[in-house]
Amino acid sequence: MSEGKLLIFVKELSLLLEKKPSEAMIFTKGKQLLENLIAVDDWLPEAFAQPHPQYYQQYLLYADPLDRFSIVSFVWGPGQKTPIHNHTVWGMVGQLRGEEKGTPYYPQPAGGFKTGESTISSPGHVDTVSPNTHDIHVVENHLTDQTSISIHVYGGNIGKIQRSVFDPVTGAEKMFISGYANTVVPNLWKPL
Repeated sequence: MSEGKLLIFVKELSLLLEKKPSEAMIFTKGKQLLENLIAVDDWLPEAFAQPHPQYYQQYLLYADPLDRFSIVSFVWGPGQKTPIHNHTVWGMVGQLRGEEKGTPYYPQPAGGFKTGESTISSPGHVDTVSPNTHDIHVVENHLTDQTSISIHVYGGNIGKIQRSVFDPVTGAEKMFISGYANTVVPNLWKPL
């Protein structure tokens, strides 16, 4: 593990958000910070990289005490995917290992959703989501034979934010709060 890589990211993002930047600035400067974090895959503690045999895992790596942002590792076993869901806050998704497929969904006036064009994220790629532009999607492991891991950064504590999943045909909305798979977070001040 590279000592302090996640801590450096937390500090740099905290300093950026302290300036109360626009979302466009977060998606420019914050995206560069996330690209730097995921450029080398030697820092994520093994405890936060474990897949579950049935469903993806959402491990909290850091939650800002003022709820300005949270950092989460998403771990996807082969074939695992999300339902159609939203976030309600800005987000950046950086691919650390493997490949993920993201598909945007667009609500239709008569109900249901129109499926957008899917993108495949390889290691080093950073994508964004925002309620101001495109907040509803499905994410899945694009690989059928191995685990994929992405690092998500959200403009709030995503594990305690009330969000929605949607029925793809009717558009019916069901509220949820995701929480986290882990009960402890990494100690950023001690090499793991």
